[in-house]
Amino acid sequence: MLDFPVTALRSVEIVTPQPAASFDFYTKVWGLDFAAEADGTVYLAATGRDFHVLELTPGGRTSLRKVSFRARSREDLHTLFVRAREAGCEIISPPALSSAPCGGESFIVREPQGCTLEFVHGDRIKTARVVADRPERLAHVNINSADIEQLSVFYQQVLGFRLSDRSKLMAFLCCNSDHHAVVLAEAPVHGLNHVAFLMPDLESVMRGSGRMIDHGYPIGWGVGRHGPGDNVFAYFVDPTGAVIEYTAEVLQIDDSYRARGPGEWVWPPGRTDQWGIAPPKSGACKAAQVSVPFSSWATTGTRV
Repeated sequence: MLDFPVTALRSVEIVTPQPAASFDFYTKVWGLDFAAEADGTVYLAATGRDFHVLELTPGGRTSLRKVSFRARSREDLHTLFVRAREAGCEIISPPALSSAPCGGESFIVREPQGCTLEFVHGDRIKTARVVADRPERLAHVNINSADIEQLSVFYQQVLGFRLSDRSKLMAFLCCNSDHHAVVLAEAPVHGLNHVAFLMPDLESVMRGSGRMIDHGYPIGWGVGRHGPGDNVFAYFVDPTGAVIEYTAEVLQIDDSYRARGPGEWVWPPGRTDQWGIAPPKSGACKAAQVSVPFSSWATTGTRV
């Protein structure tokens, strides 16, 4: 049986220089709902059980402020904190009751390559519902790294993730039966590559993509089907330059799944996915995938 101290990717926080435009886009076009607002941050929900999947915080430049994961138990939460501290993470806030609308107990650290991570247990959940053409939850977050191997070791040895596959340019890491919750992409700079939102099915990916096109947002890459993870995808660039993805049909794995290496994930020349029908990734999408940095925190962390 798969056994992880982290059980799910829960949410991401994006700093946006256009909070009103970002709110309108994610609620009126992308398919999220308003959940709460506190201290200037807006919390947006998908249709699944998570209280929220996206936080929008006003700021001067589009950036990734944090990625949030759910811990299996309070004991796991505190064990993860000790491991993160011993691994040299910068402590932004130690375990404590969260003041966010979702509640629960949480801690926040910055891992050695600069991405801020939050871990939470006991946060509020809601009744899930399936709504065609609208996101259910986050599927994965893709992080750019100039040293994938080092960061992959951190996720595995410190946070208890498992390597599910390794392609030439990416490492895929899981923390439950989803093939991956975190993807590490080789890049010249650290930062956000993209955030993927899980749709109910392929039909929803197609119809959601059509809705985006109707509102003036072209497909940056897709619609196609990835190799590692076997998931359907369609990539877009949001109004402030962050890359987001509709995805569905993510491969479910168990302990019997064998991680494959770069030599086994090879496409014929000119092909970038299983189907081979999508046009090449747009220049705007490529540029956006390396343009969103990690943001700094107003609170000064302490390395202990």
